[in-house]
Amino acid sequence: MDLTLYNSLTRRKEAVAPIEPGHLRLYACGPTVYGPAHIGNARMAVVFDLLVRVARALFPRVTYVSNITDVDDKIIAAARASGEDIAAITEKYTLIYNEDMAALGCAPPDVQPRATAHIGDMVALVQGLLDRGHAYAADGHVLFHVPSYAGYGALSGRSREEQVAGARVEVAPYKRDPADFVLWKPAAPDEPGWDSPWGRGRPGWHIECSAMSQHHLGLPFDIHGGGSDLKFPHHENEIAQSCCAHGVLDDPATYARMWVHNGFVTVAGEKMAKSVGNILLAHDLLRAHEGAALRLALLSAHYRQPLDWTDGTLHAAAKNLAALRRAATEPGEVPTPVLGALCDDLNTPAAISEALRAAKAGDGAGVAATMDLMGLDRAAPKEAADPRIDALLQERQAARAAKDFARADAIRDQLAAEGVTIEDTPAGPRWQRSR
Repeated sequence: MDLTLYNSLTRRKEAVAPIEPGHLRLYACGPTVYGPAHIGNARMAVVFDLLVRVARALFPRVTYVSNITDVDDKIIAAARASGEDIAAITEKYTLIYNEDMAALGCAPPDVQPRATAHIGDMVALVQGLLDRGHAYAADGHVLFHVPSYAGYGALSGRSREEQVAGARVEVAPYKRDPADFVLWKPAAPDEPGWDSPWGRGRPGWHIECSAMSQHHLGLPFDIHGGGSDLKFPHHENEIAQSCCAHGVLDDPATYARMWVHNGFVTVAGEKMAKSVGNILLAHDLLRAHEGAALRLALLSAHYRQPLDWTDGTLHAAAKNLAALRRAATEPGEVPTPVLGALCDDLNTPAAISEALRAAKAGDGAGVAATMDLMGLDRAAPKEAADPRIDALLQERQAARAAKDFARADAIRDQLAAEGVTIEDTPAGPRWQRSR
């Protein structure tokens, strides 16, 4: 079965055909580790984990690289605010990120490079851009000269005016053009820095992924992606840097052939923002909810569409997860309709519907295989004993026996409001927390 994905670069769905026969190479932009990841970051990790799982079912070899950005202005600011050492902050939040993503069912990337381990690669890329006339040194900085690359804007489709406005960068006096962006910047004495031909400094954010992806995957590679917020300027700048550094100015696909971007997560219809106070951290959600239910909720909308996070989103996911677990037996073959949906641009809503249809049809082996492919834990976590809930269930059973259905429904609604799902079985009621 062919895998097709929507290519943000060409703006159409295309069949995935590895450049190196039988070996698919993917890169996804990972987190900047200055704090716990929010649910939008988690969506990216879950989407690309699923893409890798599907690809591994279809291709003999898959190499998945997703980086850690461990040098950045936000990390420096966090260190100053907390008084902690920068290395301690990046180690702590890298560990938290990896633990949280594992709890969401994400397998570790084949390679998880750290930016600070690739400074030499970045310096070499910057020097190559200088040598080819696409960059210039000014006031201790090295900047990429955007007008030197006629293909700039191919990924985002932004006009010249939108490029300058969208970059939201300081129009510094040493810039030749307002859209020019930093490749290397001077480092203050209390900031991390490395020696370079342009003085002690540190890399700009965009050059990091160009260097790490090239080092670990070679050029060109098959798929590059991340959240849709990275399309401009980050991914646009990556294309410009990498193509210009290697003297290829007429084809942005000579860096990465296909670009895949997942949509935003909103909360009850609003964009997540500190000013609104609605940022949901994956770490906090995992304290209250099962990771498999969170994963299924993140996959409940098509990856390219916005996902609105509400209590109803999670409740529906927990209910569907319970239905799949009840049906699952020993795994067999993934049902053709499920695999077909996933191969059609990762159509997870259709795949979930087909899996639930298989569950109703009694195809336990197909359900189990689907859950494995989608990274959904088939084993429900054991609930700790809760005498209060057990007593309420006993009272509900007694009310039903007495035909006091109003009281029985009230108990059910009370427990549902607490995130407890009741399943009535021939052996009696069973309960499970959905959050």
